[in-house]
Amino acid sequence: MNYYELLFTTIPTEDYQQDLLINALGEIGFDTFEEVDFGFKAYIPTGEFDQLKLDDVLALYQEMFSFSYEIALIPQKNWNEVWESNFEPLEIGGKIYVRATFHQSKPGFPFEIVIDPKMAFGTGHHQTTAMMLELMLESDFTSKDVLDMGCGTGILAIMASKLGAQTITAIDYDPVCYESTIENSKLNHIDNITALCGSREAIPSEQFDIILANINRNILIDQLPRYSEALKTGGEMYLSGFYKGPDLDIITGEAGKYGLKYTIHKEDKDWGAVKIIK
Repeated sequence: MNYYELLFTTIPTEDYQQDLLINALGEIGFDTFEEVDFGFKAYIPTGEFDQLKLDDVLALYQEMFSFSYEIALIPQKNWNEVWESNFEPLEIGGKIYVRATFHQSKPGFPFEIVIDPKMAFGTGHHQTTAMMLELMLESDFTSKDVLDMGCGTGILAIMASKLGAQTITAIDYDPVCYESTIENSKLNHIDNITALCGSREAIPSEQFDIILANINRNILIDQLPRYSEALKTGGEMYLSGFYKGPDLDIITGEAGKYGLKYTIHKEDKDWGAVKIIK
């Protein structure tokens, strides 16, 4: 699969403005972002690219702050080189060490996750993934049945297994993410993750003790009714991929319609993550 790379040069007047643009691009199919000096890079599969949709999104932000972009075709064969040149090991909460296959192991961490960087979101470097991992460290996954929606590289599913989960169902609509989850499960010697390619229609009929979903606000709101059906009474749901304001209030308000109650949340810069209980 070939990708388009859009290099955005931005001059925002506020730090959150670039993040708003990135979030909007994510809602029209851009699935990977990389911050660079004076802006960011956004990637989208060539088959998903729609110039009219892009123009409509950019028009919403042109009066907010100044930016420009250049577009280039990135063949699949070049992608791993891009990721490997930018992927650095990551430490989370003093307990989780996330590294790629080409990094050395680092003793002293209770949990080590090995991620083979491919064209799949979720290496832990983005604030949303890191906050989800932090929330997971504070929770009990022992013998729990877990659903991971929008699993990306499978990093959250792998962490759930390492925390003692009994079974994990990991779902993503992107075939690259589906394959990446399977490969990374093997790299981490995990055998209790079932990966499925699809969206909410792929959620099995059984109920789960814990649901993880790090996607974006619109998808979360759209899929909350199905998540509620799939969550056991007393079960926990961890959500991220949205901004702390106003998204947090919108999501928790919507969750309340389905018997889901806010408990705690985390913030990192403009991003938020929340734990809710049924």
